Amino acid sequence: MKIAGKPYRTIWPHDDGTVEIIDQTKLPHAFATLRLKSAADAAYAIKAMIVRGAPLIGATAAYGVALAMRQDASDAVLDRAHDMLLETRPTAVNLRWALARMRDALRNRARGERAKLAWAEAAAICDEDVETCRRIGEHGLAILREAASKKAGKKLNILTHCNAGWLACVDWGTALAPIYMAHDAGIPLHVWVDETRPRNQGASLTAFELGGHGVKHTIIADNAGGHYMQAGEVDLCIVGTDRVTANGDVANKIGTYLKALAAKDNGVPFYVALPSSTIDWTLAEGREIPIEERSSDELLKMTGRLPGGGIATVEIAAPGSPAANPGFDVTPARLVTGFITERGPCAATREGLLSLFPERRKVQDET
Repeated sequence: MKIAGKPYRTIWPHDDGTVEIIDQTKLPHAFATLRLKSAADAAYAIKAMIVRGAPLIGATAAYGVALAMRQDASDAVLDRAHDMLLETRPTAVNLRWALARMRDALRNRARGERAKLAWAEAAAICDEDVETCRRIGEHGLAILREAASKKAGKKLNILTHCNAGWLACVDWGTALAPIYMAHDAGIPLHVWVDETRPRNQGASLTAFELGGHGVKHTIIADNAGGHYMQAGEVDLCIVGTDRVTANGDVANKIGTYLKALAAKDNGVPFYVALPSSTIDWTLAEGREIPIEERSSDELLKMTGRLPGGGIATVEIAAPGSPAANPGFDVTPARLVTGFITERGPCAATREGLLSLFPERRKVQDET
């Protein structure tokens, strides 16, 4: 994707052995990048949500392992880097997937080979993510074309929650990839962008992306989605996800469940776009997913731009009041119209997932 006409990925390596990322905490008011020089830098970037989005978290963790191997390619350092990075975000399963892939690729290789191999494996994870998201976009585009064909030339209204665009991945995105492709194909559309409290990823990141690409959109309060659905102004919803369990339950940014309930009540299709690396085949259902509890400051404070152009963080709640801040909720599979994966769309059920990933059937049947 492009920023001010220049193409970017969200993460890219340098010949000097560092890795550069976009600092998402500065968006949308400023565009800034950071250099990661160590596994600790990568862990901090993930934990502090300088990078966020399940696929990008996995890619950053992979490069974190590669950075560790450049400093010391021993088994002990490999294990320490793996464990440190794994602890940063408990809900997004791509993190675990990427770290397991890196460790498996390096474990039985000679120490002298590990640094080069780790760098190459991390790069492969990033390249594969771009291709995966492109395929998700193509499969989702077919769904949007069909929905648009029923609108008799009127614009297609899509609602999304949180950010599942290219900033959440290495490029393209998951939920937003079909939207970009539909826009580029000339399909008239408009996106309702949930602000996504408390960190406002919708207002700050999704709107930033869509605006940069020329996609018509409107930021709405998180609680306004049901109103627009009742008014017939939402044709379908597309969201991303941080983890999908074997039965099709979906963990995504807090507030997704309420949107799915409203969509169900109003007969609005509710799709979830995801790469296969986000499917957690080890968990039978959503209640087993660990839900990250984040800092209360995210709820009690807000950062924004002042009239003079300066950036400030201010308190917005009653002084002394405590706050609870779960980062995610679980949407039951029964509320999901379907999944959009790199292998195609499917029903949000165990059988639906296995129809696209038949190689998992034997393992699933045994468990």
